[in-house]
Amino acid sequence: MSRRKGFFESSNPVLREEAFQKAGQETLDGGFIQVRGERMTVQGAINKTFILAAIMLLTAWVGFVNPNPLFIWGGAIAGFIVVIIAARRPQSSPTLAPLYAGLEGLFVGGVSAMYSSFYDGIILQAVTLTMAVLFTMLFIYKSRIIKVNNKFRTGVMMATGAVVLIYVANIVLSLFVINMPFLHDTGPLGIGISLVIIGIASMNLLLDFDNFEKGEKYGAPSYMEWFSAMGLLITLVWLYVEILRLIAIFSRE
Repeated sequence: MSRRKGFFESSNPVLREEAFQKAGQETLDGGFIQVRGERMTVQGAINKTFILAAIMLLTAWVGFVNPNPLFIWGGAIAGFIVVIIAARRPQSSPTLAPLYAGLEGLFVGGVSAMYSSFYDGIILQAVTLTMAVLFTMLFIYKSRIIKVNNKFRTGVMMATGAVVLIYVANIVLSLFVINMPFLHDTGPLGIGISLVIIGIASMNLLLDFDNFEKGEKYGAPSYMEWFSAMGLLITLVWLYVEILRLIAIFSRE
């Protein structure tokens, strides 16, 4: 049982509670001592989130007015590599998080340009809905309508891992000019799957909010503010792209 739990908890290092707990401690003769230096705070993580969002919006504008497949694929792949490095070396987050925001902005801008060329007004709709989901989930978290405990966290990670596997399988199949029909279906099945994925992304926002508080609770070092902010940005980008896709499905009908 513990082995299964360990597997799922390690599936997304950016979301792990242990990352914040261990960051606030260092090993000494088999035990743990508190790390000296500035500590992470919720307000500090919020401030870093605004900084990353500003960087992403700037490069998103560049990607939007200069649509290029290189921005989309280059931004996505390079951004993914940066996330993997940051997950293994959170202390590098003050440098890697802004880099990720810039790369992801190119990706978001390119994707937005692609969708807007086919559907008028889709960008404003997607941004509005993304912000609505963000503040709705923040209200749900603050009011404790849904409590983020270990069982909930593990369940969301399992669901997220399943979605990631589907994405990877779809990318591999697309190399052989094969698409998963249910991912591109414009009927009830495609809409239903898209709504489920958006729901999973929304649940990830609760984990991100909880990570802000856990970082402060465990006395994590201040660089974890950048790490936490990057985690929230990852979820918001995922949510935005999925909402774009859903609106596009409805627009085709």
